[in-house]
Amino acid sequence: MWEQFVRDSERDIHTAPKEPSARARMVTERLRRQDARGESPPGWRTGPAWQEMNGRSARRRRLWAVLGVTVAVAVAVVAVRPSLVPGDPFGTGDAAQAPAAPPLAAETAAPTAPPSAAADTPTRARPFAGSPAERWADGADAIEVPKAKALRGVSAARIETALRLTKEFLVASNLDRDVLYGAEPKTALGLLDPLAKDYLAQLRAGLRRPTVENDPKWYFTRFDPDEVELVGTEVKVRGRMTVEPDGDQEGRVLVRADYTFVYPVAKAGGGNEVTRTIVRRAVEVDVVDPAEYRATEGRVWLLDLSSEIGNDLCRKGDGFIHPRFQADLRADPGPSGDAVDPYDRSRRLDGAGTECGTVSRT
Repeated sequence: MWEQFVRDSERDIHTAPKEPSARARMVTERLRRQDARGESPPGWRTGPAWQEMNGRSARRRRLWAVLGVTVAVAVAVVAVRPSLVPGDPFGTGDAAQAPAAPPLAAETAAPTAPPSAAADTPTRARPFAGSPAERWADGADAIEVPKAKALRGVSAARIETALRLTKEFLVASNLDRDVLYGAEPKTALGLLDPLAKDYLAQLRAGLRRPTVENDPKWYFTRFDPDEVELVGTEVKVRGRMTVEPDGDQEGRVLVRADYTFVYPVAKAGGGNEVTRTIVRRAVEVDVVDPAEYRATEGRVWLLDLSSEIGNDLCRKGDGFIHPRFQADLRADPGPSGDAVDPYDRSRRLDGAGTECGTVSRT
């Protein structure tokens, strides 16, 4: 063998045997055993398609809770055999070292399909693992304001102001850390036009004494700090903002904003399990020529606000979003029926108010 090796080396033919690495031996042996048994590593399955549940809605809103059996079983499989997760298919523990996927470009139009499913379990180190939101931008920077142009007799400067104020309202309502932990959304309320007296009175009444019929979580994202804690410092955000004519009316246009916010949470007190709540808000802001319509300078006239909340206890009515964890689902799986993908931004918020349904993933 040595003489053969010397001869090969002289001819620049490198045929020296190479010891397979420990990982290669492990992979080969595992695949051999699986082939012998006719097995293959199972992948993550999303839940079934969704079905709307009947319900009442003062403003347009939907609420979904996690489909207990489907999600609980899937997470249990991953917990028992982490080697089944495609991000680390052979259980080597190297998944955390995998390079992060590049961030997505900003959304400029409504998607035509839901994002692809990913198979991974969120942790405190990677709270967005297994979620399409892992590639989304985070925080206020994700809310991009388009360039303002004059439209229907409304000046570019006035539209630019309305776009900026709309972003400020979304940030104050859904990203302000104090508000997320249950504080009164004073900044958001202060941005609303005081001429909308009835609407402001309704919001303030709900904040003082929330009910199922007037629950502030439909307008402001709020969690109970005694129940859950936000994991990490990031909230992932994706959506778009546009300016459109309001029918054929002169001196009046609409700013439309449609954004999805993803919040990773754990149980208060240092719980290890991480889950996510997905909140989608669609707002319409009326922008007018002050020579034709009454309006307060530097304020937002909120014409409409539609909401969907994925992974929340149905009909609590106390002003907070209540994410459900695996122990909750085992005790009470909650609503049954078909499930919707809360990350699917190709769906329209059509105003068919739904109180309670199910989601296929968080």
